[in-house]
Amino acid sequence: MNHKILKILEYPRITEKLAQEAVTDTAKKQAQDLQPSDNSAQVRLMLSQTRAVANLLRIRGQLPIVNFKPLEGSLKRLKVKASLNAEELANILLILTLAKEINDFIEKNEDAELDLSAIDKILQDLQLPAELLSELKHSIDFDGSVLDSASTELARLRHDLAANEEEIKNKMTALTKSASKYLSEGLVTIRDDRYVLPVKQEFKGKLGGVVHDQSASGQTLFVEPEAVLNLNNRQQSLLAQERKEIRKILKHLSALAGEDTECLRKISDALTELDFLQAKAKLAKKMKATQPQISDNHEVLLRQARHPLIDPEKVVPNDISLGIDFDTMLITGPNTGGKTITLKTLGLIQLMAQSGLFIPTSENSQVGVFDEIYADIGDEQSIEQSLSTFSSHMNDIIYIMKHVNKNTLVLIDEIGAGTDPEEGASLAIAILDELREHGAKIMVTTHYPELKLYGYNRDRTTNASMEFDVKNLTPTYILQVGIPGYSNAFAITRRLGMNEKVVKKAESLTKDSDSELNKMIARLNEQTKEVTAKRKFLAKNLEKSEELLKKLQDGLDIYNQRVQRQLEFANERANEVVAKKRKKAEAIIAELEKQKASGAAIKENKLIDAKGDFNKLSKEADNLAHNKVLRREKKRHNVAVGDQVKVLSYGQVGTVTKKLSDHDYEVQMGIVKLKVTDRDIEKEANKALKKKQTIVRTTRKLNRASASSQLDLRGQRYEEAMVNLDRYMDASLLAGLSSVVIVHGIGTGAIRQGVWQYLKSSRHVKSFNYAPANEGGNGATIVELK
Repeated sequence: MNHKILKILEYPRITEKLAQEAVTDTAKKQAQDLQPSDNSAQVRLMLSQTRAVANLLRIRGQLPIVNFKPLEGSLKRLKVKASLNAEELANILLILTLAKEINDFIEKNEDAELDLSAIDKILQDLQLPAELLSELKHSIDFDGSVLDSASTELARLRHDLAANEEEIKNKMTALTKSASKYLSEGLVTIRDDRYVLPVKQEFKGKLGGVVHDQSASGQTLFVEPEAVLNLNNRQQSLLAQERKEIRKILKHLSALAGEDTECLRKISDALTELDFLQAKAKLAKKMKATQPQISDNHEVLLRQARHPLIDPEKVVPNDISLGIDFDTMLITGPNTGGKTITLKTLGLIQLMAQSGLFIPTSENSQVGVFDEIYADIGDEQSIEQSLSTFSSHMNDIIYIMKHVNKNTLVLIDEIGAGTDPEEGASLAIAILDELREHGAKIMVTTHYPELKLYGYNRDRTTNASMEFDVKNLTPTYILQVGIPGYSNAFAITRRLGMNEKVVKKAESLTKDSDSELNKMIARLNEQTKEVTAKRKFLAKNLEKSEELLKKLQDGLDIYNQRVQRQLEFANERANEVVAKKRKKAEAIIAELEKQKASGAAIKENKLIDAKGDFNKLSKEADNLAHNKVLRREKKRHNVAVGDQVKVLSYGQVGTVTKKLSDHDYEVQMGIVKLKVTDRDIEKEANKALKKKQTIVRTTRKLNRASASSQLDLRGQRYEEAMVNLDRYMDASLLAGLSSVVIVHGIGTGAIRQGVWQYLKSSRHVKSFNYAPANEGGNGATIVELK
């Protein structure tokens, strides 16, 4: 992407906002260097990665990332077998610890069913070198200090150092008390890493020892007393041994790290990438941005788009479309504010999307992936080259025309401005024609009235304008697509108190064609406002209806689930009862057989009791057989091909012709075949078959008498009309009608075309054609049924 467009559209301000959301210095640098991509696959991947981390951020919170130093320098030294210092090893420890914490964080969130497939490769690079991490944790602290636990020798040396230092302090403290009269002050201090006392000049030989320093005045000497000379010497020796042991430890850790340089590089890069992606997610949250869909045909549809650099409390959202119904948009009208911002909004949002950033629009917005975005926006008069504003703009446009193609988005502000209006308008038209020949997607602004006709006369071109509130004399910044801009000069001057005589004279001097055009645009503007308001009202009601439908469907599902559970419970209870009674019956029979086998005479009262028990079992079984819930469910589910069933939604009896699935059947009612579920049918008893068939014939006669022979589809939406047509044809066939009239009106012809396509595909239609002129003509179709 050319750097000039990035500057014109203020893209660096977006990357700076992104950098502020990053935690690590490396991710901040990556954010500042971010460039849009012209590769569609790469853009899709970047957006899916942003989505994955945004979902993780929204559901589980931020990744455990803190700032760490870049590893580049350390890795270079490790490759040449050099040793790292303690701070560098501590930085490696921090990086490995962060990787471990992120791995744990991801594992804890596996049950959240988050789709992290887009960042799987990044997460795989966080595989830890276990031995190195263990050694570093055992040896180094995060502040760069080497721990006593790094080696047993270091621990011993530090123990001896502490003991020796304590002995020195005790002796020095005792000296400050016993020789206080020789000291300028009773303090123990350090010079050249050795403990000394501040002795007055005149008493320098009283304590013996070595003089290491003196005060600026020369009145105080810093003396290492003879009593602690050996202890100080031992302290220095121990310190030297400690430094040697630390160098040995660092060398060992560096050698260990040198074996995992590639692994460390991957982990560092993965942490940087995760921080960078999290910055994208955090910026999206701040901007209330959404993930755009990607069009392969450079179709742009921004729903309620907001300029990302304007205060969210003040910015006016607009729907911006390009490449779907039209490839060129001309935003005409006076400079009332908003035209240039609209250009920049489209361009900057497109750059953000191609950088893998979410965009400040409503859900389901769509962008293209352009090879280049060219813009000529703003006054770029070149003093150095002595070029006028017009010449400067022409230079830019000439460059654009040389490089434009079908994969290009072109944004031009005030095309043809800066010269004679008539010549400028003609030049603008010629430039637009040339750009359109190359297939570019174009958005331009202009105040030339001649270009309003261009928007109407050219294919796949539309006019647009920014709404202006004449009453309050303020722009509303609302983009009106399909309506060219018109001058508000007369209305504004009237509102400001201009003499009416002057205004009327000015109006009389205006061309009649211009005056009529402005009046037409004003009427079109009012009509558009009215249509827009109604569309919003209908959309709101449609949304409420869809929500209500969903609630009703959910309620029905819950009800059916409860019924199913009750039926299952009833079946279980019935099975339990039958099992218990069968067991009891078997016990009675076994007892009788036992008595019979033993030759004992079975008493009469025993037979009577047994008979009573069997009768009781029979009665309970009969009760189960007559249980309404069980009988109805049995009738519903025990259905086979050829069975007579009642279709509850139609109140008609038909024959099962095919079993489509466990719960779906094909039922034929007369000449009509329907797909029904087992919830909508009940099996008919064989003994009532003849009676039911009689009822069917009677119902058909009643339906024939009461069914309407005409269906009116006028005023209905296409989908609604097609559903109603299908239902009506089924009802007409069931009613036995031989001819019906479908009233579809003329209108746009969409419903008529849909009706005729339906009739062509129906095997129950004998013929159809338009009605006679006195019965509706082309607005109605007469259908003959088989």
